[in-house]
Amino acid sequence: MRRIRVTAVATVLTVGLTACGGGTDGGSNEIVRVPTDPSKVSGSITVLTNRTDQVQDGTTEKYAAEFKKIYPNVEVEFQGITDYEGNVKIRMNSEDYGDVLAIPVSVPASRYPNFFAPLGTAEELSKKYEFTQSGTVDGKVYGIPNIGVANGFVYNKKVWEQAGVTEWPKTPAEFLAALKAIKSKTDATPYYTNYKDAWPLTNWSNAIGSPSCDAKAFDELAGTKEPWASGTGLHVVDKLLYDVVDQGLSEKDPNTTNWENSKNLIATGQIGAMWLGSWAIVQMKEAAKKAGENPDDIGFMPFPTQVGGKFCTAVRPDYLFGINRHSDSKPAARAWIEWFITKSGDAEKSLSISSVRGTPLPSSLKPYEEAGVKFVEMSYAKYATVLDIDKASEVGLQAPDYRQHLVDVARGAADGDLPGIFGDLNGKWSQAQSTIG
Repeated sequence: MRRIRVTAVATVLTVGLTACGGGTDGGSNEIVRVPTDPSKVSGSITVLTNRTDQVQDGTTEKYAAEFKKIYPNVEVEFQGITDYEGNVKIRMNSEDYGDVLAIPVSVPASRYPNFFAPLGTAEELSKKYEFTQSGTVDGKVYGIPNIGVANGFVYNKKVWEQAGVTEWPKTPAEFLAALKAIKSKTDATPYYTNYKDAWPLTNWSNAIGSPSCDAKAFDELAGTKEPWASGTGLHVVDKLLYDVVDQGLSEKDPNTTNWENSKNLIATGQIGAMWLGSWAIVQMKEAAKKAGENPDDIGFMPFPTQVGGKFCTAVRPDYLFGINRHSDSKPAARAWIEWFITKSGDAEKSLSISSVRGTPLPSSLKPYEEAGVKFVEMSYAKYATVLDIDKASEVGLQAPDYRQHLVDVARGAADGDLPGIFGDLNGKWSQAQSTIG
């Protein structure tokens, strides 16, 4: 099951979202509160979710049962949606987009007040929750994430140990050397791109901020003329991906990759590493259990760069949960969001970073904590501007296209070279930036 990172630049909606669901009539922009007496909360709510796996395996049903013990007068129904982004985007052209939903990546933050009811003030909610900045518009919070996501390479420890690599690489050169050792000393494919499913390639944008250990690295794209110039974060990130493929350290035929199968492949030692969010760790461990392998063989390592002798990992929120501003059961919807984030234990079960302040890191990230990896919560101060530039440039930081092209050039399936790719990207970005400015 894929989790989408709700952070890097997204594709802006190209249809509707102007009159029907996003109109100013029929809704309320008053902050939604939960009555202190649970018996006073009533109604039926529909929760839209991308977690179809939880719907299918009965997890959501169990959550609803636990919730009902506290709020007996609330009925909760779930709708698991496979093509979540595409389906919900269309539904938001009407008022029928559930009562509680994971806010689609494609909705610009500036439009949140048009579609969602405010959950509280930023001053109030930031004391209780992490990552509220990304859901804040004009001092009000319209979406709260259940989890935060760190980024790194999910890897098979046994494979790396067989290759003689027992420490995390500190530089891109060391990382490439490690992959070469895996290729020469084991039967595993050193790195797996997940090229065919495409979306995993977008996670490379979530590395922004890790090489520089800078919380404002994403914001700075708004004023950077050439984001792929030598030494910049995107140059370091995308060059590593290019070099991995160019040096024959990835799968032989990217067109045959398969996301679901990749879990089994890394769990059984047939893959060395994949760049993903921390949400993926539990899925790989579960795959190891099913395959009769040791789930502890699945590890997670930071991007191979250091600042001041320390690794850094950019941390961003996952999907934000919001309330349809046209909902007739807003208090019940607000009660569900509050309960799900603070009481369900979902973040803990998924070995993810809870958005509730003060919650210990999950066991999957204890190695990061013990190694002194710095967790850098990314700023969203200029998110809207960067999104506008990205849209105008047609680069698509959160789309897979340009990185698929990068992989194609690196493996000789398309004409060009890395300087040419970076030059083209810089040109598009610079032109769009001057237009937006």
